[in-house]
Amino acid sequence: MKKKFNPQQNYNSTRKAIGYVTRKEATADDYKRIGFMSGLEVHQQLKTKKKLFCHCPAGVYHSHDDYDAEVIRHMRPTLSELGEYDGTALMEFRTRKEIIYRLNNKTACTYEVDDTPPFKIDSEALEYALEISMLSKLNIVGEVHITRKQYLDGSIPTGFQRTAILGVEGEIQLKNKKIRLIQLSIEEDSCREISDIGHTRIYKTDRLGMPLIETVTYPECMTPDELMEAAQVIRFLNRSTGKVRTGIGAGREDVNVSCKGGTRVEIKGVAHNKWIPELSHNESFRQWALLNVRNILRDRVKDYKNWKIEAANLDYDVFHKLNENLKEAKDRGYKLYIINLPQFKGILSHFTQPGKMFSDEISDRLKVIACLEKPYMAHTEEFGEFISNTDFNVLAPMVSAEEGDAQILLWGPEDDMKTALETIEERCQMAFEGVPNETRKSFENGTTIFERVLPGADRMYPDTDSAPIPLEDAYIERLRKNLPVDVAERYQQLRDWKVPEDTYTYILRNNLVPIIERIVKDHKIEARFVGTFFGHTLKNVEGRIHKHIDFSFEKIYDLFAFIKKEKLDVAIAKTMLPIVYEYPKLDFNSVLTTLKFKKRKKEELLAPIEFLNEKFKEIKISDKEDVGIDWLMGQMQKQAAGNMPMAELRNQIENIVKK
Repeated sequence: MKKKFNPQQNYNSTRKAIGYVTRKEATADDYKRIGFMSGLEVHQQLKTKKKLFCHCPAGVYHSHDDYDAEVIRHMRPTLSELGEYDGTALMEFRTRKEIIYRLNNKTACTYEVDDTPPFKIDSEALEYALEISMLSKLNIVGEVHITRKQYLDGSIPTGFQRTAILGVEGEIQLKNKKIRLIQLSIEEDSCREISDIGHTRIYKTDRLGMPLIETVTYPECMTPDELMEAAQVIRFLNRSTGKVRTGIGAGREDVNVSCKGGTRVEIKGVAHNKWIPELSHNESFRQWALLNVRNILRDRVKDYKNWKIEAANLDYDVFHKLNENLKEAKDRGYKLYIINLPQFKGILSHFTQPGKMFSDEISDRLKVIACLEKPYMAHTEEFGEFISNTDFNVLAPMVSAEEGDAQILLWGPEDDMKTALETIEERCQMAFEGVPNETRKSFENGTTIFERVLPGADRMYPDTDSAPIPLEDAYIERLRKNLPVDVAERYQQLRDWKVPEDTYTYILRNNLVPIIERIVKDHKIEARFVGTFFGHTLKNVEGRIHKHIDFSFEKIYDLFAFIKKEKLDVAIAKTMLPIVYEYPKLDFNSVLTTLKFKKRKKEELLAPIEFLNEKFKEIKISDKEDVGIDWLMGQMQKQAAGNMPMAELRNQIENIVKK
């Protein structure tokens, strides 16, 4: 008879057993306790006119249904130069995926589908990438060698990505430490995925082949906060050149995380830096939880090297009553199995991530490798009843189930069942070893799911279609002379200007320091005011008003030029900005007319103060002098705005009232 087991209680107790704390609760000591360690692979598209190895335009996108042709491919692994297969390639081959590429004639050519050899590497892209390498204090290579990096997930139709290392052993400066850089590479971007359902994966090729740089750090970030700071610094460094693309998908990070006793796990394609702290926090504790699972299993199973599952094919009639999922599976003619996991009781409901347990480690792999679409599995430790005691007593003997075991029900198309059963056994066997090497897909809530096996070094090999490119000293020195200011110096510059610190991210993310410098120099406006105007006022307007396609930061330079020419108070820029942002083609005099602004002389503005002061005394709002001054300011500031600074207006009012 199956004994009562409380999976929710087990989930909570295992969460507590590993000492899990939320991201908000975590301290530096928590990360030291579990041996948090992390590094980055930062990908950034370059703002070139053409793609990297062909003459197609870069940065031209089209919608999902705007395509001229489809190409269908089935990926197969090839032997490396050492006569070995890459683990990722073998995994992808098992999925039996049909890859469909949607091509638009404007953004793709025969090179993209490997029917034409590559052109010479785009000189503009190479130059931009070398400049960023030098900014990153990397040692530039003497000769560029193009290599092929195998990709069997279908994201590149050729099955490989052309890439080249440009610089090695550099560094970036954080607030309190330096982070070393391993290398910077230039490579071609992959396709954009449209859908991945069952055995069919669909891509669009507009992004394919666009020039991309990859900056790789050493795993020297010891907290999630350091990790995000490093990502921000690299992002700001890239953008300081003005030669990289911005917007959704233009910059992406792969975050490498491990804990003490764990292994490197790569969280792929993190689209927003603000996700990094939560993702890296949860991944480090997921590994910590998997190490606890390993310890529990090794205590239970001494001969774990020979551990195996036992599975039995079931007839749907064995159940007294089918739930809705099993009814649908029966109607579709799916195969149904019960699988016994010896000594796994309590493991399937063991905490791994917030809202996730070890059974998700299995189901995620079934989705990716066996291509099963949910629902396709249930187990005896789910939160809620799935198998009744009566049915369990019939099913248990079929797989020699004992008290300390756990069971899984699995259903799906017959052709996928062999791979599915192998996948379950493989993932459970990995549990005895600890943390598998893998790449994982990120989600905004800070959790991740399995994406594929972590690629090995044996997927890299020389590109025989591309000749080496020598980099002459004179060429490198010419590029070095035109490098922008270092990001660390930009931080110090903003501090020297006394610009509020909460504006730094916005200013550096948009590479605004050069235009602030120009406004300060050309129009003699205080740097603190201009920096705050961009980092507070403009950012606030962006959050409230739809940006016109013709608006650019140069419009703000022109706005301050107009204000200085007309001898207006610079504070009027804050009032004018929302209209300029929404209607940038409107001339500035028309903007003032829209605001009903009237230019007035100082004497004309100050003339009503004595009259208004007497009026205030008559209405007897208060006998306090400060209240009277505030009331007068309220009456006069609208007419004064743009004509004189508010601080000067207040001083004038105070002098008259006190006199």
